Amino acid sequence: MELTTVWFVLIAVLWIGYFTLEGFDFGVGMLLPILGTTEKERRVLINTIGPVWDGNEVWLLVAGGATFAAFPEWYATLFSGFYLPLLLILLALIVRGLAFEYRAKRDDDKWRANWDLAIIFGSYVPAILWGVAFANILRGVPIDADMEYAGGFFNLLNPYALLGGTMTTLLFLAHGAMFVSLKTDGPIRREARMLAARIGLVAAAVTVVFLGWTQISTGSVGSAVAFALAAVALLGGLAAVGNGREGWGFLGTFVAIALGVAGLFLALFPDVMPTTLSSGLGLTTTNAAATHYTLRIMTVVAVIFTPLVLVYQGWTYWVFRKRIAVHHIPDLPTPVGNR
Repeated sequence: MELTTVWFVLIAVLWIGYFTLEGFDFGVGMLLPILGTTEKERRVLINTIGPVWDGNEVWLLVAGGATFAAFPEWYATLFSGFYLPLLLILLALIVRGLAFEYRAKRDDDKWRANWDLAIIFGSYVPAILWGVAFANILRGVPIDADMEYAGGFFNLLNPYALLGGTMTTLLFLAHGAMFVSLKTDGPIRREARMLAARIGLVAAAVTVVFLGWTQISTGSVGSAVAFALAAVALLGGLAAVGNGREGWGFLGTFVAIALGVAGLFLALFPDVMPTTLSSGLGLTTTNAAATHYTLRIMTVVAVIFTPLVLVYQGWTYWVFRKRIAVHHIPDLPTPVGNR
């Protein structure tokens, strides 16, 4: 197998890891005002992802770095053409990270409420815009003969891309509700389980439409198989959570997102950014790739360090595997002036 193909597959794996892991903590953030009706419930929700959210974002950093090193032309065209949406995603992730760190720094309801809004905003924006961005990559964008993006921001807001953003948002909401039902106990667990089933049905309908549109437009045999298996996994997860089996339910949405993203990359290959201009030049794994020597060095580094990262992150999830509930959350200290 050519090293360009190997690195296309590795980048696909990195995006699969990012969406399956960061997807559920985006979902938890978006569900904060729905499942967190009291301060203790909101603290429970935040604590479910507190030990892992920053580790989940590492997958994005590595995916971006790998794209820059392995396919510099793809990286350059993508980040110049999609500058505004990617900047909005970056700002949302920064605000969201600050909210997790600063929310508990002051014992003030208004202070916490403002940071809660930051968590909600910082979860919704990437959930929507990642779907919009990937849909545009699949659909193709105006790329001229110099491999430069020749469109504007509103070129990206087409019906197919907006449907992609709707799909990722709904899938992450369902995935997050599954995770909350798996990680909590008491009333939150029951509410999250019911919510996962309801949102999941809507997400399944939108996902089938989007993946079907993708398959008709640019699909391959491999993407068709991946999309079909993704649909089966999602429906199986919804059936499982409906029967009170949260672990299987979460596995269902996890596998569905993983197979869905894999199918999108299979539909894209060998392109990495197709062009919609007849006189343009689309980017492929061949013309967008770095030198063979660069790819060979990167492959050696990936073989050494990837297993270490996977083992460490798996250990983290194992350590923080227990359920939490409202009764585990201590009361906030009473301000000195109110004693």
